[in-house]
Amino acid sequence: MRVMAQLGMVMNLDKCIGCHTCSVTCKQAWTNRSGVEYVWFNNVETRPGQGYPRRYSDQETWKGGWVRTARGRLRLRAGGRFKKLLSIFANPVLPNIRDYYEPWTYDYETLTDAPLGDDFPVAQPKSLISGQPMAVEWSANWDDDLGGAPEHGPRDPIVERIRTESEDKVRFEYERAFMFFLPRICEHCLNPSCVASCPSGAMYKRAEDGIVLVDQDQCRGWRMCVTGCPYKKVYFNHRTGKAEKCTFCYPRVEVGLPTVCSETCVGRLRYIGLFLYDADRVTEAASVENEHDLYPAQLELLLDPHDPQVIAAARRSGIAEDWISAAQHSPVYKLAKQYRVALPLHPEFRTMPMVWYIPPLSPVVDRLTETGHDGEDAGNLFGAIDALRIPIEYLAELFTAGDPEPVRTVLQKLAAMRSYMRDVTLERPRDESIATAVGMTGGEIVEMYRLLAIAKYEQRYVIPTAYSGEARELEELGCSLDVDGGPGMVAGSGPFGEASGRPLPVSVETFHALRHRQTSEELADPGEPGARINLLNWDGKGRPAGLFPPRRTASEPESGTADPTADPRPDTPMAKDRP
Repeated sequence: MRVMAQLGMVMNLDKCIGCHTCSVTCKQAWTNRSGVEYVWFNNVETRPGQGYPRRYSDQETWKGGWVRTARGRLRLRAGGRFKKLLSIFANPVLPNIRDYYEPWTYDYETLTDAPLGDDFPVAQPKSLISGQPMAVEWSANWDDDLGGAPEHGPRDPIVERIRTESEDKVRFEYERAFMFFLPRICEHCLNPSCVASCPSGAMYKRAEDGIVLVDQDQCRGWRMCVTGCPYKKVYFNHRTGKAEKCTFCYPRVEVGLPTVCSETCVGRLRYIGLFLYDADRVTEAASVENEHDLYPAQLELLLDPHDPQVIAAARRSGIAEDWISAAQHSPVYKLAKQYRVALPLHPEFRTMPMVWYIPPLSPVVDRLTETGHDGEDAGNLFGAIDALRIPIEYLAELFTAGDPEPVRTVLQKLAAMRSYMRDVTLERPRDESIATAVGMTGGEIVEMYRLLAIAKYEQRYVIPTAYSGEARELEELGCSLDVDGGPGMVAGSGPFGEASGRPLPVSVETFHALRHRQTSEELADPGEPGARINLLNWDGKGRPAGLFPPRRTASEPESGTADPTADPRPDTPMAKDRP
């Protein structure tokens, strides 16, 4: 048993209201540069719908993820190294800008510079690619409130698969319409096909926390990773010629801060924590024959952090004590493994994704209430789950490779929690049979409720920190997949470029300062010695206030105001002695 650590995320879809705050803040923080106008590391999709890019989950078209061969081994759906060599200069299996969307801005100059007249000026949309006026048709977060409409719903690949089996499973009449929101980021998989697809070895999975990153120095722009990722969460920056993707906000995570999308989530639906898993069994779990067994196999990979044998093995693997403690208090472990109410997204891609989702139950309660029944009565809830307007078969295609039983079990647990906690809230006698019916105890239901409904900040985000003293080793301690036969086995030089080397260390002091500012009641004064400047949203133009200390002359008192046109560099003894 080789124990490794993996940061993971759980999203409670019952709480997502589709406000897109997570998308906007992520965009502002990480993809507000030239060349990535169309890129959304975090996007919120309306389901049923086609997703972003369009129909990304249709792997018959996009060739992402892994497939199991007749010999029981895994191979990339897009082909192995020889096939990549033949198509290295022309990879046709890529979404184009029409599958993403043509990014646009607005002609704001018309509003500000239009002469006085009888007509009110209008800022027309203008393409960021051609600069010409355009008609806006859709974008990454465009299909809101049209999830069940005939215009979009039938084009959902999942709906197509369900309809192939039964025409009656999904209907799009108004009275049967349904929708829910699905936020998506990079899955930071245990068995990432994007890493295996990269010919130059620029994409790697960090050994210390499992975050999948792209070495910008080593990336050659082959774009095989875009094809290999079945979730299509790797993007190509046409200005830099490099691949980019969600980084799980690793500079923030290293100092104990949650990701930007989690920090700003209005519904507080995201949880971040640590998993301990057996790295020696990842390939075995991803290679099971029956796709319905992929979810249970992935659960078996997750180790109990309270088990003395697991703790001893983790120590032998060099995992620090505070990381083991973080795994023991991890909310994502509790939701995914202990309570088993969180499910992985599209496990049939065989990448072992580590962003988990709690399926939505709210429409069941709403539907029962509309019909005049008690929407939180256990008997009514259990009986209505199979009649849910969001078909269980649809949720199963999303989260359990088409197996409806795990989804039904999760919904029953959520329904039992609602019914049981109503008795607790109303101070009525607790009906322990409700908990027993879903294989839980009353105490477990109460604890699950506290985590899902009223958890505090430090309970939702249990993030082990790195230390500035280790900053030189944080960027690439090694690839956790660099084993014989593993997806990250590219090493040395080859016809596609060099393997991932040792890039320059990333400084984490800025994010230490950011943490201090976010938790302190006082504002930082850039003029104070040693003050840190937040460069997170700096566009690279101009000079941020306080970045350089003001120059002081001998005649100027220390508290005086410096000349803004003066040399920003401080005087040094050597500089003063020069003629």
